[in-house]
Amino acid sequence: VTGCTDGIGKALAFELASKGLNLVLVSRNPQKLKSTSDEIRGKFGEKTQIKIIALDFEKVSGEDIEGQIRREIEGLDVGVLINNAGSPGRRLRCLHEHGGEDIDSILNVNIGGVCWVTKAVLPGMLRRKKGAIVNIGSASTTFLHSFPFNSLYAATKAYVTAFSRSLNVEYKEHGIDIQCQGPSFVATSMLSNIIDWQRFFVCWPKEYSKASVKWIGYESLCIPTVGHAAQAFLASLLSERVLDFLSFHVLLMLRNKMLLQEKSTKTT
Repeated sequence: VTGCTDGIGKALAFELASKGLNLVLVSRNPQKLKSTSDEIRGKFGEKTQIKIIALDFEKVSGEDIEGQIRREIEGLDVGVLINNAGSPGRRLRCLHEHGGEDIDSILNVNIGGVCWVTKAVLPGMLRRKKGAIVNIGSASTTFLHSFPFNSLYAATKAYVTAFSRSLNVEYKEHGIDIQCQGPSFVATSMLSNIIDWQRFFVCWPKEYSKASVKWIGYESLCIPTVGHAAQAFLASLLSERVLDFLSFHVLLMLRNKMLLQEKSTKTT
């Protein structure tokens, strides 16, 4: 599980451990990795074997990511990979407001990380002729036509969707299921400061993780939770023009709220 120390990734690690799976946890922060590992062992006991890999997709080249993952998992039977690590960059920004480091962060983590980690685990799955890969995408591409003020993030998630669907066709005959899951808003640290909507629009990481694990091995593109699936259905009833109008104004509202919070923080 990549990006496993917060939010969806952490909840997925706990959910997989509850099913009796051993874990390889990948994240950039060694302290958070150890803390997450200790929490899981504290809940499920020493029977859950956990290996931690500290790896920063922002700063390490693709071939180095692949090489380190392969070395660390050598001899392990990695049956399930969950590519959850993602970078929003500076959220709710227009393209011209992003700095170079911000752009590199979004591209390296959301595209490079997914590609190179997947490439690292595939040889073992091919040898065993079984495996499942879950790439966490986004509603920004699964049922919305546009995602204003998040153009780079949405574009990388469109890559994840196309990448997953094509790979699933390539590797299905080898016993490997590859899936993209497209959640809408989940109450993570990434969003908690700017989203306080009604319960219908947002699900909690634990709720998402339970639904997510149940969907592994089914459709190549899915929206696991009932609330998010309902949103997708409602979106399908609207024209592209209306949906773009709503996306723009809802995200503009969130952007203005975020900018106001940032301004307030600077003045205090």
